[in-house]
Amino acid sequence: MRQHRLSRFLIALCLAVPSLSAAGQGVLCCPDSILPDSLPLPAVNDCDTLAADLPAAPADSMGAVIVERLTALLGSDLLEHSQLGLYVYDLTADAPLFAHNARQMMRPASCQKVVTAVAALAQLGTDYMLRTPLGYEGQVTDSTLYGRLVVRGGFDPLLGDDDVWRMVHAVRQAGIDSITGGILFDRSMKDTLLLGWGWCWDDDEAPLTPLLYNRRDGLEVRLQQALADEGIRLGAPAAYGRPDTEVTPLTEILRTIDQVLLPMMKQSDNQCAEALFYHLAAHTGHPYANYEIGARVVGKVLQRLGGNPQRFEVADGSGLSLYNYTTPMLLVRVLRYAWMDETIRRHLCPSLPIMGVDGTLRRRLRDSRACGNVVAKTGTVTGVSTLAGYSTTAHGHLLCFAIMNQGLKRTAEGRAFQDRVCRALTDD
Repeated sequence: MRQHRLSRFLIALCLAVPSLSAAGQGVLCCPDSILPDSLPLPAVNDCDTLAADLPAAPADSMGAVIVERLTALLGSDLLEHSQLGLYVYDLTADAPLFAHNARQMMRPASCQKVVTAVAALAQLGTDYMLRTPLGYEGQVTDSTLYGRLVVRGGFDPLLGDDDVWRMVHAVRQAGIDSITGGILFDRSMKDTLLLGWGWCWDDDEAPLTPLLYNRRDGLEVRLQQALADEGIRLGAPAAYGRPDTEVTPLTEILRTIDQVLLPMMKQSDNQCAEALFYHLAAHTGHPYANYEIGARVVGKVLQRLGGNPQRFEVADGSGLSLYNYTTPMLLVRVLRYAWMDETIRRHLCPSLPIMGVDGTLRRRLRDSRACGNVVAKTGTVTGVSTLAGYSTTAHGHLLCFAIMNQGLKRTAEGRAFQDRVCRALTDD
């Protein structure tokens, strides 16, 4: 663990992670809140500096050395039988540094999570809360609820036993020990499909339901069990639907967007990414929102950043789908935008894995200058390995980059190539 080697550019952002509580009430109220519609997205013309296929030779000597190193890597035997897309942008100079197949459409794998995270921070806001409310329909008389409890599924990927007991205690504190009508579970936040578009049949992923409990479906069963354990009687079976009458609130389980971003990016948690993706879809106001709505929201963000909708495909939020496509240049545009917007930067960067220190990069390049000087998102699906993020050079320039390897028989070969790129970007 070489945290002392973190660069001055990255140490404050990547180690200053807010105090995040997994419990629903342990929320952080962010003082930098901005309404989603007021978050500026650059016009296409603002991205013109990213448009060149091959950047001009860098003016500084260190930049020239990095270009020479990267050019040498293009002679790798790996590229004789696989494809590479590589784009490096110098944020300090605000100019492109290196490009190879930067416009090629490739599968991003879990680097799609970078796109999802930035879109969520921009559209939902950095103070966004995932909400799972509990209330009831009817009237309470003499400890009996003449009506039913109502739980609206909030697609909270971190909801667990503490949260279930908070719901039960809220019922007890309301003086209710008997319910005539059971529980209504409202799962109208998203459609009823449990798998993502383009997911493989053998993907062992948690189902996409807004009624998650301990990362699986089953909140309905667990809540009924917990009520029974507390001596609260239910008079009817559970049902699905939307409430017909006004709901009296009892409690609400809250989760900050930062709490979801941390495992989503550090551990590449697919379920957390899909949760934010469907929150983007539901935020449009459509009941039973599907992946197409989420894809349109994310796609509009990419278009505002200069992405051509004919050159990318958004299929899900996690990158698990084989139907996702993007380009190295577009990934770099997303990273550049996130860095330029301080509000987004202060929430995205602390969530990214730090090379040689934590997350999915904790075991890579520990004994190199890249350790602590690269923060990036990894990506792996069959035949594909990707890496996209930020690095600092030996002369203090901040870079953002996207490395996309595909057509790999062994994804470890792609990771090894990416490690060589990171050394090239950070070595003296």
